[in-house]
Amino acid sequence: MRLLYLSDADVRAVGLPMAEILRALEAAFREKGEGRTEVPPKAAIHPAPEALLHAMPAWLPAQRAAGVKWVAAFPGNRSRRLPAVSGLIVLNDAETGLPVAVMDARWITAQRTGAATALAAKFLARPESGMVGLLGCGVQARSNLEALREVFSITGVRAFDRHPERAEALASEMRESSGVDAAAVAEPRSAVAGLDIVVTAGAISRRPHGTIQPGWLAEGAFASLVDFDSFWSREALREVDKFCTDDSEQLARFQEMGFFQGIPSVHADLGELAAGRKPGREVARERTVACNLGLALGDMASAALVYRRAVERGLGSWLPL
Repeated sequence: MRLLYLSDADVRAVGLPMAEILRALEAAFREKGEGRTEVPPKAAIHPAPEALLHAMPAWLPAQRAAGVKWVAAFPGNRSRRLPAVSGLIVLNDAETGLPVAVMDARWITAQRTGAATALAAKFLARPESGMVGLLGCGVQARSNLEALREVFSITGVRAFDRHPERAEALASEMRESSGVDAAAVAEPRSAVAGLDIVVTAGAISRRPHGTIQPGWLAEGAFASLVDFDSFWSREALREVDKFCTDDSEQLARFQEMGFFQGIPSVHADLGELAAGRKPGREVARERTVACNLGLALGDMASAALVYRRAVERGLGSWLPL
């Protein structure tokens, strides 16, 4: 009758490697593709313009992981010097339903989002992909790049942000930490055209600003839409040969709310790709896209690993129920 509280510092101190998160997500999405998970669509409220709060439950029988994430995305927090994304994960015992852990969700949200991009890219990008474009250079850009480097031999990065200093900071980090040919670019097109993998990771908007235009995404390229379709014009998306998502039902729910108007039809969800029920990339010249909306499946798979390691290492604070 007690639960373990893990602060953001505790979660980070666990030191869960990205490679392990990737393996956990691939196994979880394979289970989803076989129909053995329970991941209902998010319940959402929107207390302020461009802000949201989501309740995200999931049950993963194979991992014995059950719980819910309560996550907030408030872009305006940046001007207050507060995190734009915050939240808590509650992990429950699969036999009794009792809560066994409450943990900060920020690090897990970032890492599983990056892992979902890399997992989609495993099925949808060309195996030899090496040049990556990043539009939006915050936390998600870094976690996506970290995960992509687990799957591909990344040789170069082109980074764009409407705040140029953020793009330069990310490029500098990459050059110093890994020696990758990384550069900040002044125009968004330079972070898209001619590149193998493109990640858009700006603020989510109900009305896309349509910065990316037709003809920018090269034949054979893969794009991950971390910020929904905010960066993309309808004409650019219509050039895509395969449009995928992590959950078709959830995408349809967002369309009812006014998001994703005029997008291409969904070729497959990530579970179907992981389980081999739908093909990923079939020819080199295909333009492919993954619009992963963020599933609690990834949060619970990661949180269960974090919890077990935290207990083993004596991290966190035990609280009575």
